Amino acid sequence: MPTLHKTDRIAVTGGAGFLGAHVVAELKARGYSNIHIVRSKDYDLTREADAARLFEREKPDAVVHLAASVGGIGANRANPGKFFYENLVMGAFVLEHGRRAGVRKILSTATVCAYPKEAPLPFKEEDLWNGYPEETNASYGLAKKMLLVQAQAYRAQYGLNAVTLFPVNMYGPGDRFDPAVSHVIPALIDKLRKALSEGHGSIEVWGSGKATREFLYVEDAARGVVDALERYDSGEPVNLATGVETSIRDLVSLLSDLMGFKGEVVWRPDLPDGQPRRLFDASKAFERFGFRARIGLREGLRRTIDWRLSSDKSGDS
Repeated sequence: MPTLHKTDRIAVTGGAGFLGAHVVAELKARGYSNIHIVRSKDYDLTREADAARLFEREKPDAVVHLAASVGGIGANRANPGKFFYENLVMGAFVLEHGRRAGVRKILSTATVCAYPKEAPLPFKEEDLWNGYPEETNASYGLAKKMLLVQAQAYRAQYGLNAVTLFPVNMYGPGDRFDPAVSHVIPALIDKLRKALSEGHGSIEVWGSGKATREFLYVEDAARGVVDALERYDSGEPVNLATGVETSIRDLVSLLSDLMGFKGEVVWRPDLPDGQPRRLFDASKAFERFGFRARIGLREGLRRTIDWRLSSDKSGDS
């Protein structure tokens, strides 16, 4: 594919969401001037007619497909069918109608939940098919992994320049703090915030604390997405990752320290940990399009906490 031009029409599905808003900001910072944010109120991408209408009306040169139905462990346990169906059909419709419309490039983000539960560490892209995902989020993970299957099939049959990235757990300003759908970092920040404001001497945390995760600051993730949009044109999947593993127990300790919480942490081993360990090989993203994470976990958490406390004071709770 020719290099993108700064005036090319770039449609960003989910462009008003958590990652999407940062991707749009990164595109603007790099001088792209013709960005269309695809919002669900205008185009419900679970409906094929809306997906077709998107490409007929907007006529994008490139698409960054970030729209997703997503949540933490609790939301995945409550909505496995919804998450499977909506993510599957959104991806299918975007890629199908994008290729029909002659879009030059479609970049999609899948999920680390697609990796096998017992994949060897660090998780490498070649391990994606070597086992079944962790059960609590398998429906979501498998639906999003179909983006990769479809992208590779369309590249082989139609010559569509379709790229698939697998970002690790993201966090940062703009994250969703609704307890019904939030991931571990915003959920913990709000638990600690509530305990501090209400004078509670303890917080309760799901699982044993032994599970590990890898966390990528959202501005780094957005930079990686745009790096790949500009420089990567292969069907091979690529992790967006830091290569740093953190236990949930250590995460709680770090957040408690940053927020000044000195109370007790009550662990609930009767509730699920999710996947036992996550550590990713981040080398391919650097080799293929020069991406390397810049913001360490402590600094990223501090920025996220500051944003959350600031938004709370402004009434955006």
